[in-house]
Amino acid sequence: MGRIAIFTDDPGWHGKQLRLAFDSLGYNSDFVSLTQCSFAIEQGRHPLVIPGFEQALPDAAFVRGVPGGSLEEVVIYLDILHALKVMGIPVYNDGYAIERSVDKGMTSFLLHNAGLPTPLTWVLRNRDDALAIAEDELKKGHLLISKPLFGSQGEGIRRLEKMTDLFWLKDSHGIYYLQRFVHCSGIGFSDNRVFVVNGQAVAAMRRRGKSWLNNVARGASCERIDLNDELATLAIKATSALAMDYAGVDIIQDKDGSYTVIEVNSIPAWKGLESVCNISVAQILADDLINRYLICHDIATTA
Repeated sequence: MGRIAIFTDDPGWHGKQLRLAFDSLGYNSDFVSLTQCSFAIEQGRHPLVIPGFEQALPDAAFVRGVPGGSLEEVVIYLDILHALKVMGIPVYNDGYAIERSVDKGMTSFLLHNAGLPTPLTWVLRNRDDALAIAEDELKKGHLLISKPLFGSQGEGIRRLEKMTDLFWLKDSHGIYYLQRFVHCSGIGFSDNRVFVVNGQAVAAMRRRGKSWLNNVARGASCERIDLNDELATLAIKATSALAMDYAGVDIIQDKDGSYTVIEVNSIPAWKGLESVCNISVAQILADDLINRYLICHDIATTA
């Protein structure tokens, strides 16, 4: 029986679902924290130390969480993922995909570079320049979102609505990330989460926030929506632009009816999605990893 390493610090519901899905395909899975992994460059052994995999590396790795920490700590965590891939172990999503998406500045750049609609965004170091941009946007009648460059689930996000809000403009470790606020169509606040796996949009939901933050972790409600071609195509192109195996793509429909990509998540949750869609996301992900990276690889190797 094969073995999968699931990298996470908090397996929870998602970890249990993944373990059951891999088990149904004949693979055992072990939860491992990247904080416990290290390098040991010694003669006569493989250089990665992964608890539970001392005798042999896993057949594949599923990344369900990358811990925060200092720059050095995060670099080492990602280095472990990079090293596994270099050694021929499939990593899903791999370290490069996670690097691109966890950095909101790079996400915005790559979406724009691919010609995809995404909000006007500024990422800069100088506070005076950040204040000047914010003041200019507010004078033009636009609202702004200030975000930490790294973060998730709405943590540390602030909306700038008036000049006095500029007193609260804070940097994130010396960097300012400013984005023009997109007013959604309809009543209240909402956006769309599209789940993409291996170049296919498999399900979508609308998230309705209690405020302008539409994160489920912040109390947003979920409702199933049918995927139209435009929404599906945009989500697939956004996932491709960041070279991901799978992603949760957040897309907002503005007052004019146009779609704009807000974020692309490389480690998305799916409990909210499953609450309104009759699918097993964990099974879809496990099937894709095993069939595309392990079974197909074995067939190609023996052919």
